[in-house]
Amino acid sequence: MTGQPYDGGGIGVTVGATRAASSDELALLVAARITELRALGTTTVEIKSGYGLTVADEARSLEIARQFTTEATFLGAHVVPAEYSHDRAGYVDLVAGPMLQAAAPHARWIDVFCEPHSAHAFDAEEARHVLKLGAAAGLGLRVHGNQLGPGPGVQLAVELGAASVDHCTYLDDDDVNALAAVAQNTVATLLPGVEFCTRSPYPDAARLLAAGVSVALATDCNPGTCYSSSMPWVISLAVREMGMTPAQALYAATVGSAKSLRRTDIGRLAVGNRADLAVLNAPSYLHLAYRPGVPIARVLDLAITSQPASARP
Repeated sequence: MTGQPYDGGGIGVTVGATRAASSDELALLVAARITELRALGTTTVEIKSGYGLTVADEARSLEIARQFTTEATFLGAHVVPAEYSHDRAGYVDLVAGPMLQAAAPHARWIDVFCEPHSAHAFDAEEARHVLKLGAAAGLGLRVHGNQLGPGPGVQLAVELGAASVDHCTYLDDDDVNALAAVAQNTVATLLPGVEFCTRSPYPDAARLLAAGVSVALATDCNPGTCYSSSMPWVISLAVREMGMTPAQALYAATVGSAKSLRRTDIGRLAVGNRADLAVLNAPSYLHLAYRPGVPIARVLDLAITSQPASARP
């Protein structure tokens, strides 16, 4: 964490490390993160690529991810890598062409970092191009949007029917109204750990909920902006910093997150649903927000499964 505004450029450091690592090393690292997540109560996880940014590295990242979850997301349009810094169009063509072709068999979703406030990310037209071709390849849509400032990400997600638009830090009234109008289809996934780590303003979750927007919570566990795998901590931040009640935060972390994956078999206790369960060493769910940083949640052994739910790195 530094005093400088985050602009997405640090992703390049992780790209270099990912490319240099062997597949066995990457698989061991993912396994360690999954162990962490389960120890903190997470039963289901979405894993994004986006740190290889070559055809081979994106494909192998997703192959590894699929060993741990069915919710694997192709994020080749994360940033423009250094070798394409003078040929953005060439990189967009690579992502939407050979990279997508190699990645699609291993992914359920495609995502784009649509952020005009970063020289490293993608504008609306570039993002729309990649997402439309991803949809044509049979992938569901997700969007990184409105993280660093006002922008087109939310409107693009709504236009294309994306399942989730992640971050939603800077929203105007039109963005909120657009999300409310498609609340049954597109979820605003809030990532308060990112704001904590980057010293950025927190999203106004209370405003979104009052407008009728579907809201999810996730960790966004990644080495650049939030290296935490703790959903209980995220719930605590949502209550402390974003105006959510403990019940709203718990709902967003379970039902809301399942909805952001378009899953109806997880996220709530119901006859016929998966036994995707976490137990709390506490007298009430209120302690998730009341005792930040204390490991009171764990996955019930019955629930351990390769199927994915309520927290996403």
